[in-house]
Amino acid sequence: MMDGLGPPLWLRFLVATVIPVAIVVAAGPRTVHLLSAWGQRQRIRDDAPARHLGKAGTPTMGGVLIILAVLTAALLAGGASPVVRFGLGALVAFGAIGLWDDLLAVRRNRNLGLRARERLALQTAAGLFLGWWAAASSWIGTTMTLPVLGVANLGPAYAVVAALLFVGFANAVNLTDGLDGLAAGLVAVASVGFVALALRARQADGAVLAVAVSAAAAAFLTLNAHPARLFMGDVGSNALGAVLAALALITKAEVALMVIGGVFVAEAASVLLQVAYFKSTGGRRIFRMSPLHHHFELVGWPETRIVQRFYWAGSICLLVGLLIAG
Repeated sequence: MMDGLGPPLWLRFLVATVIPVAIVVAAGPRTVHLLSAWGQRQRIRDDAPARHLGKAGTPTMGGVLIILAVLTAALLAGGASPVVRFGLGALVAFGAIGLWDDLLAVRRNRNLGLRARERLALQTAAGLFLGWWAAASSWIGTTMTLPVLGVANLGPAYAVVAALLFVGFANAVNLTDGLDGLAAGLVAVASVGFVALALRARQADGAVLAVAVSAAAAAFLTLNAHPARLFMGDVGSNALGAVLAALALITKAEVALMVIGGVFVAEAASVLLQVAYFKSTGGRRIFRMSPLHHHFELVGWPETRIVQRFYWAGSICLLVGLLIAG
């Protein structure tokens, strides 16, 4: 609910914007140095496009900086309201899973840390807990607006739907995080949509949280845009994907999330389709490589062109998603 007490909303927005930018810009260079000194460097998969070999050794786990920036800004501008606690709970829970994944990858000196089933089990447990939290709260509840059917009360099943959103978007953003600036920029764009949806729903704290997420992701581009000096790692991609899902639940825009985050959905879908087609046809492929951005790399597009085109696609998805939600 919009509240008439405390600082005006414009001031809270200002704090939620300035604080993440200040933290990332001020602490960014030092973070790059420390992560590099601690050996937190990117390992490149053997099957990655050849141009990615030049990215080997770039410091990773910069998502810790994003999480710190969002936490600080959201708590200062939004306080410890139930909405802020829920959003930050998703950010930290999935960020912690990503952090463990990153640390194991460094320890094992390979690109992958947790096994797929281990990561999925942890994400599912975290998603179900957050889904139960959402369903039990009076400001989210168990109703959901479905296309054609209208508003439906899903009851206990809402927690499962919420868990699917958390797990799905944590992994979708992770898959998208394969080119310099791609995932961070798209999260910044998508979060703007949830600022608008939160304001429409008179959910001031949700709007403040969305501003903080967008500002932190945009500020991270000062370090992550091509040529990247710092990667966010799984700690960042998992956290950002989960907080996007949390914002969708907070604003009751669960279906709209699939459109607003359409580029993330397309990236994840390209992997699922590629694997299914490969197995069913005995080795044939739909794309030259998945996720989708790798296909365009192998077609011959420069990395910066792919990122720019995907930003445009993300912006169009944002506008369409807002129209659907409206």
